[in-house]
Amino acid sequence: MALELFIPPCVHNPPHRLHSPPPEQPLRIQIQGPLESIHKLLPNELWHPIEPFPQPGGLKLATLTHWALYGGEKADDALAVRDEYLAWAMEGRRPLNHIDYYGVTFDHLVPADDPNPEVLALSIIEVDNDGGAFANKYLLFPVDPTEYTGKKVLVVPRCCQVKKGTQDRERCNSLVAERDNEIRRSSRR
Repeated sequence: MALELFIPPCVHNPPHRLHSPPPEQPLRIQIQGPLESIHKLLPNELWHPIEPFPQPGGLKLATLTHWALYGGEKADDALAVRDEYLAWAMEGRRPLNHIDYYGVTFDHLVPADDPNPEVLALSIIEVDNDGGAFANKYLLFPVDPTEYTGKKVLVVPRCCQVKKGTQDRERCNSLVAERDNEIRRSSRR
């Protein structure tokens, strides 16, 4: 059974302007986290073997995230994965043949000719495997894991994390530009 993707209210007063984002604002959205948490959101998705870009579950994670952010607002008809991040599981210093962390970047109303849109970075926070220790160390609010275990998966915008994300926009947009260049090069072959 799929669990709910849950984004709590902003802890700041007034809330950060992108938490929750206005539906009419163009925005590049990046969500990433441990694959064990993503499995709770998308239990029927296979993440092994790794497919060519994008992973089949990437669009489903983007669609689920869009729905969580905008509620009943219909996802763009052309909602497309712009980039993805795959972190390979490691045994010591040796990478294994599967991933244990995944991220996907997609656009909401971003014009095709905008190379530098605003970015909303979201982190999927796993609370079951450590009793919420990571969440309580790196988030700006207390987390009771019993509120999440078996019910919902915690997803937190950067504004409510200890990490400030001052380079999120530049990093995310440059990764999308790199991916676009890679796609253009491969389509010429």
